[in-house]
Amino acid sequence: MIIATGTASGKSLAYQVPALSSVLDGGTALYLTPTKALAADQLRALEALDVPGLRAAAYDGDTPYEERAWIRRHANYVLTNPDMLHRGLLPGHARWSGFWRRLRTVVVDECHGYRGVFGSHVAQILRRLRRVCTRYGSSPVFVLASATASDPGAFATRLTGLQTAEVTTDASPRGSITFALWEPPLTDLRGEGGAPVRRPAAAETADLLADLVLDGTRTLAFVRSRRAAESVALSARARLSDLASGMISRPSPGMAAPASLTSLADLPGRIAAYRAGYLAEERRGLERALRSGDLLGLATTNALELGVDVSGLDAVLIAGWPGTRASLWQQAGRAGRAGQDALAVLIARDDPLDTYLVHHPEALFGRPVEAIVLDPGNPYVLGPHLCAAAAEIPLTEDDLEIFGPTSKEVLASLVGDGLLRRRPSGWFWTRRERATDLADIRGSGGTPVQVVELSTGCLLGTVDESSAHTTVHTGAVYVHQGETFLVTELDLEAGVALVEAGTPDYTTFARDVTEISVLESFRSHPLGPGELHFGSVEVTRQVVSYLKRRLQSGEPLGDEALDLPPRTLRTRAVWWTLPASAISPLAEAGLDLGGAAHAAEHASIGMLPLFATCDRWDIGGVSTELHADTGMLTVFVYDGHEGGAGFAERGFSRALEWLTATREAIASCECERGCPSCIQSPKCGNGNEPLDKAGALRLLAVLLSMNG
Repeated sequence: MIIATGTASGKSLAYQVPALSSVLDGGTALYLTPTKALAADQLRALEALDVPGLRAAAYDGDTPYEERAWIRRHANYVLTNPDMLHRGLLPGHARWSGFWRRLRTVVVDECHGYRGVFGSHVAQILRRLRRVCTRYGSSPVFVLASATASDPGAFATRLTGLQTAEVTTDASPRGSITFALWEPPLTDLRGEGGAPVRRPAAAETADLLADLVLDGTRTLAFVRSRRAAESVALSARARLSDLASGMISRPSPGMAAPASLTSLADLPGRIAAYRAGYLAEERRGLERALRSGDLLGLATTNALELGVDVSGLDAVLIAGWPGTRASLWQQAGRAGRAGQDALAVLIARDDPLDTYLVHHPEALFGRPVEAIVLDPGNPYVLGPHLCAAAAEIPLTEDDLEIFGPTSKEVLASLVGDGLLRRRPSGWFWTRRERATDLADIRGSGGTPVQVVELSTGCLLGTVDESSAHTTVHTGAVYVHQGETFLVTELDLEAGVALVEAGTPDYTTFARDVTEISVLESFRSHPLGPGELHFGSVEVTRQVVSYLKRRLQSGEPLGDEALDLPPRTLRTRAVWWTLPASAISPLAEAGLDLGGAAHAAEHASIGMLPLFATCDRWDIGGVSTELHADTGMLTVFVYDGHEGGAGFAERGFSRALEWLTATREAIASCECERGCPSCIQSPKCGNGNEPLDKAGALRLLAVLLSMNG
């Protein structure tokens, strides 16, 4: 069963009652959540019920080792996440035999978070869980919960592999939400190529957060990155500190600090940052302070997007389109959870999609949330989980149905690669290493890199290995809890980035080069005078340098070379081509075809999240005036995950709508030659050169010319 009703509609009670009933009847319950924060929050709620006989415990990476044995032997309500289920509970199933034999209920909370490659991995983990339960003679009921799922029954069936009933009627009372779309103003500064620079969304968010905290409004500010969380909290605190010391005038004359605040000087300390990478005790402390009201403002990544109980919040600031309408409503729903009226503000970044949305509110409101894309049959996902399943309990022919129709073909490949051994009774894992190490379920790319302060040896936090090349490379500026550090060395083999405290007046941005080759075109059809394709590609990306930019003005201060290894990705892509006959008139008119294709690529990447359940950071792109494999001008947009994630395929199926909206977004931008609101990209490895806005408009007009 899946319960798909609104935020604060009582979903927790709906699954707690059957789960607790099964526990009180002598059974056990397993609760799965995407985040540790939500598991800790649910545990606190269960303990507050004070139910006799309930032995609830969180079992995750933060659980001390001395407590884990007690949990395995005695807990009857275990709260964990897919990562620990994958790496701990299932491989060690024999030590949990008593728990599995009595397992009656599996709760999968905030299940809409399981999308893309991560969702595909979780789908296979749940199939492995069902198989282990069968081994011990149990057949638990799966109860899924989500505030934002499109076609919830079909999605739940794809996720669990089981036929699922859906509950969608929501009669819960709720206060109204005032929703504002906020576009920061253009500044007098000029960026690359003389393009006007819009005030950063993070700066606007920091000012609004400070204003709201000054007014005593309990506020959560969602930002797009760990760095932004630190930056927004630091800037808001600084603004309030300046106000307290009389250095600036009040931004909003009508505001008055609440009488309950003894002093303006206390306010900066009531704003903090919250993000992944913090140590467990830091996260738990911040969560307690937010619930108690000790914190009035918190700048956070989407780590607090899910259903953590933060009742009493008055406002939510969302710095930049969060990627999907589902996430937008999840984040907005964090305010007003106690039934009071609330405020939500979407603050547009300098980005094509953000600009499009604040000028086209009909694309946000009155529309259903997106369908959740996942592909459990992706061989790059299925293969590692078949290995893990074989290591847990040798696979037999009877097991293959649970893993899907492609499992036999993938098993043959695994045997050929020497990962599994086929015997008359089935398939066996015969290697010494852990089979679970083959599956990187969150797509982080490997073991996290530890960030260590050189002078003290203190562990500050962690960074995903795949992100280390761009965030903690040698020379990078790294921010932690408002403190700034410089990376002195990145040792990828040791998995350590050494940092020293510093106060640089600049930020750093990694630059890379990307090459792409076509492996196979699965489907294609004409598009205007060109062709649209969906298929398999290989992407090679290498970070080669980093750019320093002055903090206040964004002025470039220099480009420093880096020596980092290339990363290769086999994935799925959508691409379009235009023959020489179609573009020669543009070349004759003096258009820079390479710059036009590059600009169209950037804008289309920015717009795809409106048509596929993804974030622009989930996808990448390459464009070229003449590609070696197609022999034509070609623009690629690819999934940024091994084996693909379904995003490019969604782009292929909705190409006409997607590319039409892309052209409209470029045309409606008020800049003259291109800016971050239309064709410049925050993650361009070529420093947004060359780009041709007028050329992109004409190129897309040619591509769409025969399609109305």
